[in-house]
Amino acid sequence: MTKYVLKRLLHGLFAIIVVVGIIMVLIYTLLNRDLIFAKDLTWQKQANNAKVTYSYRKWQEYGYVDYVTFQDYVNKLAKNGEIDEETRAGISLGRKAEKDDELTAEYVKKFTEEYEKQGFTITRLDAVLSRKKIATGGQQVLFAARDKPLHIRLWNYFTSIISVDTVHYVNEETDIGKRGLTFTTHDPLYGGKTFSPAIMGNGTKHKYLLYFDNQFPFIHQNLLTINLGESYSVNYGRDVLETMTVSQGTYITRPTLYPTGHFEDSADDLHTATYQPGSRESSELLSARFVDDYTDVVTEKAGMSKMGYSFVIGILASILTYLLGLPLGVFMARHKEGLVDKIGTVYIVFIMAVPSLAYIFMFKAIGGSMGLPTTFDMNSSSKLMYVLPIVSLSLPATGNLMKWLRRYMVDQMNSDYVKFARSGGLSENEIFFKHIFKNAAIPIVHGIPGTVLGALTGALITERVYVVPGTGNLLTQAINAYDNSVIVGVALFYAAITVVSIVLGDVLMAMVDPRISFADESR
Repeated sequence: MTKYVLKRLLHGLFAIIVVVGIIMVLIYTLLNRDLIFAKDLTWQKQANNAKVTYSYRKWQEYGYVDYVTFQDYVNKLAKNGEIDEETRAGISLGRKAEKDDELTAEYVKKFTEEYEKQGFTITRLDAVLSRKKIATGGQQVLFAARDKPLHIRLWNYFTSIISVDTVHYVNEETDIGKRGLTFTTHDPLYGGKTFSPAIMGNGTKHKYLLYFDNQFPFIHQNLLTINLGESYSVNYGRDVLETMTVSQGTYITRPTLYPTGHFEDSADDLHTATYQPGSRESSELLSARFVDDYTDVVTEKAGMSKMGYSFVIGILASILTYLLGLPLGVFMARHKEGLVDKIGTVYIVFIMAVPSLAYIFMFKAIGGSMGLPTTFDMNSSSKLMYVLPIVSLSLPATGNLMKWLRRYMVDQMNSDYVKFARSGGLSENEIFFKHIFKNAAIPIVHGIPGTVLGALTGALITERVYVVPGTGNLLTQAINAYDNSVIVGVALFYAAITVVSIVLGDVLMAMVDPRISFADESR
């Protein structure tokens, strides 16, 4: 069994890499990269050469290209000590290439040769003039750019998925005091009076690497971090996984003791503090609250996370599906060709034939006419807003479960062992429930892990229609906003959940049916 599980997980890992690779090709190669500027007001205000350079900076930020300006190149030479400050100051592009002085022309040639060897395309844009003056956004520029190859993009993405926080995260040139880790049994955020172990870092990205609090799962760590990609529009500057797991809604304020001793009602979760260089110098408020630059914190909110909403709705819909689908499927098989079987068949055909978007809007219209909420409101205490999303998810799945259970049971009813059981004197109820239902339920059992874990991924159309702030809606928001990192990160999450679901389904099926074995038969 262990060998089989490991083999399936390795195959699943390969499948995940292929899926992510295909999605990257679709996003970064086949789609027009200018689409990311559709709602970018800053880009729309740019003109002339400034618009070109802004586009390349954004393409670099979104992962399309590697981009280096001539000024970046010169600054790097000065930083590495290859040229002195006087030489750096003397290098300045002319309005046209022929206007460059001898020193500038020398380094332009070096810049061109170095980056052409690395596969970059060198672009020089002459100054745009208006009445013999440089027009708005018309400053001369020189830069090198190249599209990121797929294999490099995949390698960089998967090698950075898991990161380990170390005391060398903060730049050596930054004055942070003594680097190291500190273990305490009395967390200073609780005033040092409550027994609460914690490990804190200095020079690390996170201030708290390990800590305890009163929220599930009660012990938290930031030493190992999963990075699915940084969002550029849906939740700017935050990782995809963090976007899916942080709370939403209105702020929860509570008495908060800051490291400086400052005390106020705040929604800041100080255990999530990460390093932001120069933040205290630029803000009097942060300077009054914090003793160092570990100032970037996540705020606590009243609502659940995107994954939380999707999971709650998905699990409740799954429970309703099995509560309805199992007895109805059994009843249809037990009374094959009867009235209930015919009505159930009509329902199954209807729910399969009608497009999902159509019946979701139909349920929404019917529910709205009955007074049920048709949109989700995180700030509402009413549980009725869960009804329509759960029903919309459950009823189609119920029809699918009824169809397959009826089919499996009818197939079993025609098996030879049923005939032998009848000849042995067993009653129809004993045959039906002890043998037929048990055997027919085995394939159904295989889908249970997928149902549970699949609830984490949310439902794209349902969450979009009912404005549910879940992971399914997150993907549609990312697609509309061309937030490529979120699209890739959520797709990876979906693929990983699918692989784990399949493997757990196989294991569960083997546990239920002793006839199924994944052991090596050659032994």
